Amino acid sequence: MTTSHTNRLPQLSFVHVFPLIFVAIFLLHAPLLRLPFFWDEAGFYVPAAYDLAHSHTLIAKTTIDTGHPPLSAAYLALWFTLSGWKPAVARIAMLLLAALALTNVFLLARRLAGTGVAVATTIATALYPVFFVQSSLTHADLMAAAFTFWGIRLYIEDHAWPSQLAFCLAVLSKETAVITPLAFALWELLQMRALGRSQLRRAVIALVPVVPLLCWLAYHYHATGRFFGNADFYQYNVTHALSPLRFVLALAQRIWHLFGAMNMLALTAATVMAMFFPPVKDPSGERPRIAVPVQLQFGLIMLAHLVAFSLLGGALLTRYLLPAYPLVILIGMSTLHRRIARWEWPAAVMIIVFVLALFFDPPYRTAPEDNLTYKDFIELHYQAAKFLEQHEQNSTILTAWPATDELSRPYLGYVAQSFPLVQVQDFTVEEMVKARQMRSKYQVAYLFSTKNELSPWIRSERWEKLNQRFFGSHRDVSPDLAAEFLHGKIVFLARSRAEWVAILELDQPSSVASAGEMHRPPKDAHSILPQK
Repeated sequence: MTTSHTNRLPQLSFVHVFPLIFVAIFLLHAPLLRLPFFWDEAGFYVPAAYDLAHSHTLIAKTTIDTGHPPLSAAYLALWFTLSGWKPAVARIAMLLLAALALTNVFLLARRLAGTGVAVATTIATALYPVFFVQSSLTHADLMAAAFTFWGIRLYIEDHAWPSQLAFCLAVLSKETAVITPLAFALWELLQMRALGRSQLRRAVIALVPVVPLLCWLAYHYHATGRFFGNADFYQYNVTHALSPLRFVLALAQRIWHLFGAMNMLALTAATVMAMFFPPVKDPSGERPRIAVPVQLQFGLIMLAHLVAFSLLGGALLTRYLLPAYPLVILIGMSTLHRRIARWEWPAAVMIIVFVLALFFDPPYRTAPEDNLTYKDFIELHYQAAKFLEQHEQNSTILTAWPATDELSRPYLGYVAQSFPLVQVQDFTVEEMVKARQMRSKYQVAYLFSTKNELSPWIRSERWEKLNQRFFGSHRDVSPDLAAEFLHGKIVFLARSRAEWVAILELDQPSSVASAGEMHRPPKDAHSILPQK
């Protein structure tokens, strides 16, 4: 599809583009909508919504107080209250936000680079593994990214005040969304020497989203006696992160996350290579570029995210960079369009490469939520929970987070009734020593992979030690070793690529298992997931 053809397409407005995008991503995500809640969904975001809906409190009571602003929890609580506490309800609600983000990606890209680039950018963003997975998960990052990109589009279109409304909504979704308006404020200040004092007024306007954030922090202090989350959360995400060496290591990984992870490296390399070609000249003239000042603003937003999330945040999660990925893709697609005559072919290849990353793990360690590995994780945990319900109803279970939440909060979609639990931090040798010392307190151990166990192609002992020191990397013991260490027997074991779950019975024989017998899940794991 050539540029001349795409630019003759009807200029669809927001009200036309949004439903088209929502229907498309709904169909793509349909097989994932009934999956129970996963990891931080189960640990923080859904319980916060539950507390708001049932206790009418903006500060979470039944889970850790993260200090996040309440808009994300309020949004989920509203949907749950109207439609019931089902995972599909929340996932469809999140897809609406994903459609909002993608609609603004399309409209901004069309304004800056034409309809063809807008279509390619929107499809690539929707299918980029990190964005695709987050599109139906209940993390606050998606809501913040959706409003942030709405604000970016309005700001670039020179709608300064309306853009601040979008940025305020983003900040009330997650406090780190203030990064983008701060970047715009810095940009305006940098332009003062060249453009005069009018830029100071624009810089002040760009700082408006700081006001609702300060109001939330003041309310949080009034309600809890502290400005941020509880002591453990603050120490993990702020105090522990303030180390010069950690910052350098985190920045290197953040740069990789933005420009290389999940096959983004292919688009980055293609963009760099395309720069060696001269601009293509069509009959109407030289193909246009995104205006250099706009590209510099995008670069400043990216840099601000890289620096901020290298300084803060205990876990180096790719989803924290969600507002920056569409900017990288937009610049890449625009560069291909400007400098490659038949740019549609490399653009299509980039989209195919992103789709492959959804299904195939890369040769380096990633989080399950970076691609469809999270689906394997959920399905394995659902199987394990159903096994426990069927065979270990009267047992106390030793396990780690997030399984502790999965087994104690029925509304998360794993169990019908809560289990009594004994918690360990993970399943390293050190934690297994603690578990053995608490042997009298539980009858069953529920173990699972807490880290991606695929070995990277390139290994470095020093790098492994630095990851353990600064980023919580560790190695879980194997199910067989855990059974030997705890003097138990494996009665349930299931694996899917790098993920696994195992259930051990200690001393007391299972009511359904004879000695030496191992219960294994059905080959089609999805077949036992809830269908309603």
